[in-house]
Amino acid sequence: MPYPEHRPRRLRRNAAVRRLVAETRPAPAELVVPMFVKEGLTEPRPIGSLPGVLQHTRDSLRKAAVEAVQAGVGGIMLFGVPATRDESGSGGIDPNGILNVAIRDVVSEVGDATVVMSDLCLDEFTSHGHCGLLAPDGSVDNDATLAAYAELAVAQAAAGVSVVGPSGMMDGQVGVVRRALDAAGYTDVAVLAYAAKYASAFFGPFRDAVESALEGDRCTYQQDPANLRESLREVELDVAEGADMVMVKPALPYLDVVSAVRAAVQVPVAAYQVSGEYAMVEAAAANGWIDRERVMLETLTSIRRAGAQIILTYWAVEAAQLLRQRY
Repeated sequence: MPYPEHRPRRLRRNAAVRRLVAETRPAPAELVVPMFVKEGLTEPRPIGSLPGVLQHTRDSLRKAAVEAVQAGVGGIMLFGVPATRDESGSGGIDPNGILNVAIRDVVSEVGDATVVMSDLCLDEFTSHGHCGLLAPDGSVDNDATLAAYAELAVAQAAAGVSVVGPSGMMDGQVGVVRRALDAAGYTDVAVLAYAAKYASAFFGPFRDAVESALEGDRCTYQQDPANLRESLREVELDVAEGADMVMVKPALPYLDVVSAVRAAVQVPVAAYQVSGEYAMVEAAAANGWIDRERVMLETLTSIRRAGAQIILTYWAVEAAQLLRQRY
C-alpha cells in the first residue's frame, strides 16, 4: 500500500489547530437564557427537575440579568409565574402582573446591554393551563385567543420589552400581534415567532418551572412530531404575517427541521433547547455517565451547525463563559 497522500488528521493534531479550522462556533451573543420569576417569592426557589435553574424573586432576577449581561449572552427570555390564575389568564394582561413587572425590572437594570424578550402566551396565567381561551366544549378557541394575544403584546411592549415571543401556535397569531403592536405605536418591537413548536414530551420540566395547571395535552394546536413539511408551511405563514425571526422548538430532536427552516427563509432562525433536553444531560452527568461540559457544548454546536443562529438554552450563561475561554 502506498503511503497516504491525504492526511485530514493534520488539522486535528492539537487544540490550537482544531480551534483554527473549526467550521461552527457558537458565540455567546447567539445564546438566550430563559428566566422564570415567581410572584410573591422572598427567596429564589430551585426547580427540582431543572438542576441549577431557579424561580426568581424580582430582586434575584435583576441580579441574574446582570450576570447574564456580564457573560455576554445575547438575550433574556422572561416567563412569569403568577400567584393566582383564572380562566382568561388576565394576569398576563395586567400592567402590574408579574411578567410585565419583571420586564420593567430587567429593562431598568440592563437597558440595551442585552435583548429583553418575553413569552407571549396564556398558559402560565390560565387556571386550565392551556395556551388559549377555552370554548364551551373545552376546546381551545383560536380566534378568541388571538384577541387576548393582541392585548398581551401591547401590555408587554408598554412594559418595555424589545422582542415578544408568541408561543401558543394559534393560527394567525403573528399577524394579530404585529398589527396590535403597530396600532399602539410599538413599531420597533420585534416578533420572534414560535413558528414550529411541536407537541413534545420534552417540555415536562418546564411545566414544573411555571407550575402549569395543564391536564391532558396540546396536540390540537401544537405540531405533530411526525411532520416536517407542515413546519415549513407554518414558518412561511408566520414570515408572511410579519415575523422578524422564527423559531423551532424543541431543538435536538428536530435538527432536521431547523436545517430545513434555515434553507427556506431569509429571516434569523432560532431554536429552543428545551427543559427536557437540558434535564436529561444534567441527570446523566449527575450519575457520572457523561462529561457534562463537553456534552453541553456539543449539543449547542450541533444546533448551531443545523442552522440556528439564535439558541435559547438554560445553559446560556455558563456556556457563554466557556465559549469565551475556548474561542
